[in-house]
Amino acid sequence: MKNEIILVRPTLELKEKALAYRREHFQHREKTICGSELFDKIDRYEEWLSSVTKNTDPKTVNENWVVTDTFFAVRKGDGNIIGMIDLRHTLNEFLKDLGNCGYSVRPSERRKGYASEMLYQLLQAAKEAKMKELHISVEKENTASIKVIQKNGGVYERSFSFEKKEADIYKIEL
Repeated sequence: MKNEIILVRPTLELKEKALAYRREHFQHREKTICGSELFDKIDRYEEWLSSVTKNTDPKTVNENWVVTDTFFAVRKGDGNIIGMIDLRHTLNEFLKDLGNCGYSVRPSERRKGYASEMLYQLLQAAKEAKMKELHISVEKENTASIKVIQKNGGVYERSFSFEKKEADIYKIEL
């Protein structure tokens, strides 16, 4: 299948493809790349790579963060990065309304089912990590993301406000 994707951890070898992915978001006037562990805020890819690598291990995770696995969704056919998704193993006070997972898809690749497949694959990783459930937040007007979450078993749990925007939390039982 030409559009098949796999989730892979960031590496130095993926630097140029990752920077092209980020550039495309910025060219579409998107300042935030969800699920990227601040990839949208970095100056140097190498520093970001070091940070996300350290955050995968309880011994080296940033003291203000939680153990997190960050993945690029790479299309098998051409090796291009289609999206990013992260899995936060626990929720701290800051994350309680943001949830266990964030994700984004390259603007030119949206509406092709990639986000649904990315979340499906991430749920498998969450099961392997012995997690019992995931909580995912989504802004109320983001109907595309709501459909992705519901397609993967998400059930509305509650609403909240964040930075003057209304959002919902969905729960996915594993």
